[in-house]
Amino acid sequence: MTDSVIDYAAMFQCLPGMVALLTPELVYADVNEEFVRGSGRSREQLIGRYVFDVFPDNPNDPAATGMRNLEASLYRVLATGERDAMALQRYDVEDPDRPGEWAERYWSPVNAPVLGPDGKVLLIVHRVEEVTELIRARGRAGGRNSRARVLEAELYTRARELQELNERLRQAHSREREVALALQEAMLPARRQVSRHHRAAVRYRPAVGALNVCGDWYDLVELVDGHRIGVSVGDVVGHGLAAAGVMGQLRSALSAASRVAAGPAQALDVLGRYAHVVDGAESATAVTTFIDFERQTITYSSAGHPPPVLVQPDGRTRFLDQATDTPLDARPDPIPRPQAETVFTPGTTLVLYTDGLIERRREDIDAGLARLADALRRHRDQDPETLADTVLLELLPSGGATDDTALIIVRL
Repeated sequence: MTDSVIDYAAMFQCLPGMVALLTPELVYADVNEEFVRGSGRSREQLIGRYVFDVFPDNPNDPAATGMRNLEASLYRVLATGERDAMALQRYDVEDPDRPGEWAERYWSPVNAPVLGPDGKVLLIVHRVEEVTELIRARGRAGGRNSRARVLEAELYTRARELQELNERLRQAHSREREVALALQEAMLPARRQVSRHHRAAVRYRPAVGALNVCGDWYDLVELVDGHRIGVSVGDVVGHGLAAAGVMGQLRSALSAASRVAAGPAQALDVLGRYAHVVDGAESATAVTTFIDFERQTITYSSAGHPPPVLVQPDGRTRFLDQATDTPLDARPDPIPRPQAETVFTPGTTLVLYTDGLIERRREDIDAGLARLADALRRHRDQDPETLADTVLLELLPSGGATDDTALIIVRL
């Protein structure tokens, strides 16, 4: 058996239950034989067609919600890359031989993603179990007033209530997301404030979904001697308003510490002690660099964060990974954090980022780092603003990432 080639196309056709493959545009890519039989449509009436052109809501039922509920589930799968099981649905189907006549049908759907190597959703597996006959049979068992019929109606009602409750929760989370994003925007320095004297670009991209937002931050400050700047990024574990609040506290604390610290390691030491007393700062990470333009040096230190990357004018790339330590709240006092120093030549590009830019589900982080280095190498001649947009376009999934991303690029 181990030497045999499995015919997955034939296996798909033999799957028990109704199974369809949908494209990200919600077009039927394939259906198994059971789906053809159960839907009452031929393959020609399904393949290549938009799902809701084939199965619209019953226009004679003003309360019909089957199409809207299914559409919301499918878009959740596309946005999150996660499986979504739906509550029991009443979704009437038009008789293909009698246009205008609609049959009452009940379905139990499950939608699951098929992910590509880059983590993007390539297809959606749409599996449905029809339970119409089960509901009818239970109703016939003792007449329409039977206890079974009452229980079935109760089950359907509760399923509808649960789905409506979930929708209200999603709307509430969406409102929280809007507030958190506004708070994030207010607390992060604006692009025009990032640097008045140095070529720099900053970007923040929130994650898809209502809750996955507002843990990442960036900062760029002029240091007191006038010829150095501090450039930092950080990541707070958690999402929503609470994470946005913690992010603001940590960013402000590091910004203040950097102005008086002897170096980045000392600034992170101060920030780590502060993180110990901030609820929600557990396992937060940060990396900070002090750039000295007179000496043409970069001094850096990392508290559990992915390493910055230097891109030479000739295309050589190097990760600054010689001073990596534990997250902010995990360093025991009074052991100082490590720091390292490197030199640069004019025209070199320094890039700091958060893990949302490089991490992908079921992929080693080294693959993401290599992908970042390759993009920076190929586009190194672009100005920082253009380069920032190019890197986000190439590295973030087209459907949106499941973690937020901060990016800062400085041309030295």
